[in-house]
Amino acid sequence: MQARLYPSTVYLSAPGMIRLVQRKGLSACIAGVADRIEREFLRWNDFDKTARVASHSDVGVIELMPIADAEQFAFKYVNGHPANHLHGLPTVMAFGVLADVRTGAPRFLSELTLTTAIRTAAMSALAARELARPGSRSMALIGNGAQGEFQALAFRDLLGIRELRLFDTDLAASAKLAANLGGQGFQLRICASTAEAVRGADIVTTATADKTNATILTPDMVVPGMHINALGGDCPGKTELHRGVLERAAVFVEFEPQSRIEGEIQQMPADFAVTEFWEVLAGRRPGRVDASEVTVFDSVGFALEDFAALAFMRETAEALGLGEILDLMPETADPKNLFGVLRIASGSEAARDVMMAALH
Repeated sequence: MQARLYPSTVYLSAPGMIRLVQRKGLSACIAGVADRIEREFLRWNDFDKTARVASHSDVGVIELMPIADAEQFAFKYVNGHPANHLHGLPTVMAFGVLADVRTGAPRFLSELTLTTAIRTAAMSALAARELARPGSRSMALIGNGAQGEFQALAFRDLLGIRELRLFDTDLAASAKLAANLGGQGFQLRICASTAEAVRGADIVTTATADKTNATILTPDMVVPGMHINALGGDCPGKTELHRGVLERAAVFVEFEPQSRIEGEIQQMPADFAVTEFWEVLAGRRPGRVDASEVTVFDSVGFALEDFAALAFMRETAEALGLGEILDLMPETADPKNLFGVLRIASGSEAARDVMMAALH
């Protein structure tokens, strides 16, 4: 029987992803992922969607995020462990796969830790482009950890944000963020409190990591016309906004069944009104209706965003000649005879044993 050609799996490692972003440019990657997310959201009904599967512990969460259309299946493995920095590890670590629906063959395996930061920033800026007041130029960044620089650059490039007001309970995190953003076209100010940071800001981004029902932003801090980009509340028992903020705002989510469990709206009754963001992009529902409205993007991260990011990175890696081939599947001339690959190996080992015995 003639051996058939097995489909190859391209692997893009963390060093490979760093090379890709350096060669493509971070701004180009953020813009490209944002464009791809918009394109995929506009065909929302083509996808088989489900809330992610999560395994929670006292110290964090490990999640699987699957999604598929008629041609490709994708999943992301991701964790969220707020105390990981104490062990020299990132709070979030991730990898993902794109596979052919027709055969089930995995075709692209990639790191998604860096990519998740890029796609989260791209999604935030894409939502704000539809929901924030036109002409917004100032943003408060509450929580200045690993996501901060990506958020700042995405809002600079896609919305024109130029003034950043930074606050974190860890002053070193704010100093790190300010140092990394120096020379990037921002007016930077490190603030002593959340209230100081949000005062006068057009947009407020909350990106804290503690797994608690916190009230980072309270109603007295919110002014008419503000857009709130709420990122940190992304699992049961983890929120950032006082419920009074939600009560006075138009609230937009990614995938409502998941957001009801994980998002800021987990605090609210089941009939609390929200709009899925894809409906705004498709023109089915309004986004911001006037300059005085308060809008909230209650973002928890949804698998379709990772599908889009994986597709963009796969195409970019191919264009740049990056990635390596992995043998994830044992290749055999007869796919019904998987045991045969072991017999071949066993025979080789037996021949080697005979040879070694003869030498002795």
